[in-house]
Amino acid sequence: MYNLNDLVIFVQAVETGGFAAAGRRLGLPKSTVSKRVAELEAALGARLIHRTSRSFALTELGRDFHDHARAAVIEAEAAESVVRRRLAEPSGVVKITTSVPTAQFQLADRLPALARAYPKLEVQLHVTDRFVDLVQEGFDIAVRSHFGPLPDSGLVQRRLGTEPIILVAAPGYLAGRGEPRQPDALAEHDGLLVGPSARQWRLRRADDAVEVTPVPRFLADESVVLLGAATAGLGIACLPETIAAPAIGRGELVRVLPEWTAGSVTTTILTHHRRGQLPSVRAVIDFLAGRGEAEVG
Repeated sequence: MYNLNDLVIFVQAVETGGFAAAGRRLGLPKSTVSKRVAELEAALGARLIHRTSRSFALTELGRDFHDHARAAVIEAEAAESVVRRRLAEPSGVVKITTSVPTAQFQLADRLPALARAYPKLEVQLHVTDRFVDLVQEGFDIAVRSHFGPLPDSGLVQRRLGTEPIILVAAPGYLAGRGEPRQPDALAEHDGLLVGPSARQWRLRRADDAVEVTPVPRFLADESVVLLGAATAGLGIACLPETIAAPAIGRGELVRVLPEWTAGSVTTTILTHHRRGQLPSVRAVIDFLAGRGEAEVG
């Protein structure tokens, strides 16, 4: 088996046009470069280069071998780069912007773990329900939860996950009003709605889809407020599963019509393509996306 380092020397000799030039680039004597290429040819049992005192040319076999050798060198360099990036501890400031519900229910538990994993990182989280221009306002990462596809903004997108929107209500509410067994029964129940224009719920189950119109009881365009209204027993709400799960676990809410969902919500990390190449930003993206050791991305 030949020495893999000889591939590097051979590729450099070919790409610089001679042993002397390769030696200068590699910091080796010309004689060493020539000797190592000769040893490579001996190990392969084939002549790769026609060389005289005045000429240096690849044989036909040498041209084919060079193509594969160059690819092998590139892959080896990439493998080394991966290790070096992993060993280099991320440091510096990473600025993240996100909405209130996403901060509370998607990031609140993850960011302390991130800080422990990378003690040299300074994570700055800005929480707002206002739309933030990532580039103009100087943020590295935006974490956004959305119901439909995000517009094409030129930002790099990395999906964190998609979860169902479920129907929930307080046990006390259901004890007093009865638990609906079919979607059409929701017309007799109080609905906690996201706004005046969203009075209907579009429910899905496997291949079935229905639209129902509950009685408007309480309107708010903020999921945390609807969560509070539901736990207070005001009616039935449609909430992302992550937001409702803690209250369900504490027995403050129960799932209504568990076979049905009211669509889904996707959480996505966005970053500018240049910022996303920084080791600190990449580490945060990989960690939030689940690739970090307790990005993307």
